[in-house]
Amino acid sequence: MKLKYYITAFLILTGLILHAQQDTVRYTGETLSNVDYHHGQLTPAVGVHNIQVFRANREHPEWAGGMNWTYNHQPMICYWNHTFYLHFLSDPVGEHIAPGATYLLTSKDGYTWSKPVTLFPVYRIPDGFRKKDDSVVAKNADAVMHQRMGFYVAKNNKLLALGYYGIALHPKDDPNDGNGIGRVVREIKPDGSFGPVYFIRYNHDFSEKNTRYHFYKRSKDKAFVAACDELLAQPLQMQQWVEEADRNDPLIPLKKEFKAFSYYHLPDQRVVGLWKYALTSISSDGGRTWQYNPTRAPGFVNANAKIWGQKTGNGKYITVYNPSEFRWPLAVSTSDDGLNYKDLLLVNGEITSMRYGGNYKSYGPQYVRGIQEGNGAPPDGRTWVGYSMNKEDIWVAAIPQKITGYVNGDVSEVFSQMDAGTALAGWNLYSPLWAKAGIEQQEGENVLRLHDEDPFDYVKAERVVPESEHMRIAFAVTPRQSDHGRLEIEFQDARNTPAIRISFDSTGSLITKAGYRDKGLMKYEAGKKYEFVIEVNTHTRFYTVAINGGKPSNNILFAPIHRLHHISFRTGSVRRFPDADTPTDQLYDLPGAGEKDKEAVFDVHYFKSTKL
Repeated sequence: MKLKYYITAFLILTGLILHAQQDTVRYTGETLSNVDYHHGQLTPAVGVHNIQVFRANREHPEWAGGMNWTYNHQPMICYWNHTFYLHFLSDPVGEHIAPGATYLLTSKDGYTWSKPVTLFPVYRIPDGFRKKDDSVVAKNADAVMHQRMGFYVAKNNKLLALGYYGIALHPKDDPNDGNGIGRVVREIKPDGSFGPVYFIRYNHDFSEKNTRYHFYKRSKDKAFVAACDELLAQPLQMQQWVEEADRNDPLIPLKKEFKAFSYYHLPDQRVVGLWKYALTSISSDGGRTWQYNPTRAPGFVNANAKIWGQKTGNGKYITVYNPSEFRWPLAVSTSDDGLNYKDLLLVNGEITSMRYGGNYKSYGPQYVRGIQEGNGAPPDGRTWVGYSMNKEDIWVAAIPQKITGYVNGDVSEVFSQMDAGTALAGWNLYSPLWAKAGIEQQEGENVLRLHDEDPFDYVKAERVVPESEHMRIAFAVTPRQSDHGRLEIEFQDARNTPAIRISFDSTGSLITKAGYRDKGLMKYEAGKKYEFVIEVNTHTRFYTVAINGGKPSNNILFAPIHRLHHISFRTGSVRRFPDADTPTDQLYDLPGAGEKDKEAVFDVHYFKSTKL
């Protein structure tokens, strides 16, 4: 008995040692997010641009490219033929409630996007269909779409778009339970037109005999067939299909229901796999087998939302995900070797109002997905990812190749003297379609222009400065109106704690926050330039404000911070809803959900910082 005990103990100990020594993705940093704040108190990654590409609108479909469906989610993105392609699935109101379709957007620069066009249309389920062990029978019912893979660029340069028609016969039914109709594919051609829709893989109850579209082998385009065959021969591509595919599909290497697979290659050609909940494993044979059952990556915090990993243009690695049990904030972590991730920085810390309630709609920037290996590389070298906000609006984020939360050297940016294409490289942008930020010409000179006609959102532009206790900040703003709109200029630390807030309010008053109350600085006029010089000393907690060369006014920080880190220009007030205790499901719409506000515009002419 003693010998058996020692052998058992030895085997357990050996297994623990091997597990501890095995290669795995891990987070070694100490930064954690705080879900009491939408930004998680994470330091912004310098130079990230968040751009809204689709805004849902039920009341005014003409403002949403003709669409009036308000459940929009799961964007997929690629770069091909000098163009970004992004598709997302859509339902009229809520998740898994038919009908469903997939829509496509395109862009040449990532900032200006086309109107949505139908990529995979609504599909009718055959009457009489019933899932095994379910009593609901299909009658005049449509499929919903659910896909974990969006695009594939073949070696012959064919661009394939993929989608999946799932079946959800009631609101709690699961469309990706292996009992759907099948996966569809069509070619996107260089001129922007589409080839026919084909099925590339059927589920067990379906075939060419009882489906609307032909099997891809019937195509007369031999190059298209070859591209599909090439795709089907790759285990890593097939692994993305596991959730929707037949549970015994021989094409899927790892058949367990691990969700939302993404992957990248290490320098030694091993593959790192990532799944929801930050599960991970490593493959040494191109995804045919995995070294160990996917397990939680040590140190990573992630729940039932996607995690995206990839190698960047400079040979480093990143993961982008929600580092919490909620779907906020959206953050990025970096690694030198693809295994050890050392930091956690903010990509998007905003949650706009969920304007339309619906089934399984979750708050926050979520379901992030980047450009998979082989699906193109934008020439700017940045990492581009797509995500949804509240499962309602679709966004992209452009993340610089060099990722850092800090800058060195004083800032001196006069926009009229700068190239419009690079002037905002050091700025962080949050730019909705109805509240845009960008370099524009005004009265013959370039300015950073902030527009806002969105009742439920705002535009935000932030500039990180050299972190300091004592600093002089100078900037100039021209408000283009004085009877509506609002611009709040906040001085914040690295955890996004504001210490100073100066506002152009909606009544023509320039004010600064003084504890509970606001302190008037002066009245302002539409069309007049206001030049600010603000000196801050976080150690003494005092700051002075001088406007247009006038006498400085003395003020005290309304909240203590150790050091100044960045300045935020935001056309709205801070928001704190939802929070960690907000009920999970919002089943109501907001009043005026599809309407616009009267537009407000603010021009920023220059921005300078001097460390004192």
